Amino acid sequence: MRLLSNDQALRLEPLLKTQQQDAQKSFFERLLPDSFSIATQTVISSVERIWSSFLGHTPYIIASVMVLFITWFVARMVRHFGGRLFRHTTSRASLKNLFVRLLTSATWLVGLLFAAMVLFPGLTPTKALGAVGLLSVAIGLAFKDIFENFFAGILILWRFPIEQGDFIECQGICGRVEVVEVRNTNIRKVSGELVVVPNLFLFKNPCEVITSRVKRRATIMVGVAYHEKIPKAVSILESAVASCQTVRDEDPIQIFPKSFGESSIDIEVSWWTGSTPLQIRQSRAEVVTAVKSALDQAGIEIPFPYRTLTFKEPLKLD
Repeated sequence: MRLLSNDQALRLEPLLKTQQQDAQKSFFERLLPDSFSIATQTVISSVERIWSSFLGHTPYIIASVMVLFITWFVARMVRHFGGRLFRHTTSRASLKNLFVRLLTSATWLVGLLFAAMVLFPGLTPTKALGAVGLLSVAIGLAFKDIFENFFAGILILWRFPIEQGDFIECQGICGRVEVVEVRNTNIRKVSGELVVVPNLFLFKNPCEVITSRVKRRATIMVGVAYHEKIPKAVSILESAVASCQTVRDEDPIQIFPKSFGESSIDIEVSWWTGSTPLQIRQSRAEVVTAVKSALDQAGIEIPFPYRTLTFKEPLKLD
């Protein structure tokens, strides 16, 4: 092969560069459109088409927004006057709130469907209801726990004798019901903490409504020494309990000797008082104080625990 001289190589170098540039240009021309103006005009025409379509659809958008505003206003009126509307239907506040919430939800559902039909003129009520049905199935599968609590809340508001302000106890949670919502129930414990309980928890577990009545029975145990006369002690206990202001006069006081304790005869003392935890504590404190004072005045012993020690061999005392 013949080698090129330095002069010939210098003359061929610009030619080689020109050929390389032509090859790169042809490569990019194959990848890109023939002209950038064509692409620019395509983009501009697409934007103009979208904008003109938006401007043509603007009356429908405004009308749908007006429908949503009217729906919001009607729902607000339903929430405001719903209590008066269902005032003669039921005396339970929870049922009134349930009816108002259901009516408000129905108002929003109808308003959203109507707004969708206004926004999309080709949408018929049949198609809209079908879409809502498919959407509800998908949402129900995705949010199963939420809907379980939702329906449990409706059943609690509908059938359970729980009202705002009641004291309840469920699975170790004891407190005052502050609000019963569709999904959760807020319970303020007697120690001050707020517990947010899912309604499904209250629906599945036994729930004790402490304040379902205005009265509640309280019980204490009193021990008297074995050498004391039991009928006399029972009479003194009954008089002491009856003198307390927190004991209900219209309900009977029940006092029964119950068992033989380790150091005393155990007597069960029961009476009726208010139903709230605070009323129970106040009444129990008053009764314990009155019983202790009455037994002391009568000279009846409330014994301390006795222990008898037996030795196999005589104990020598020096």
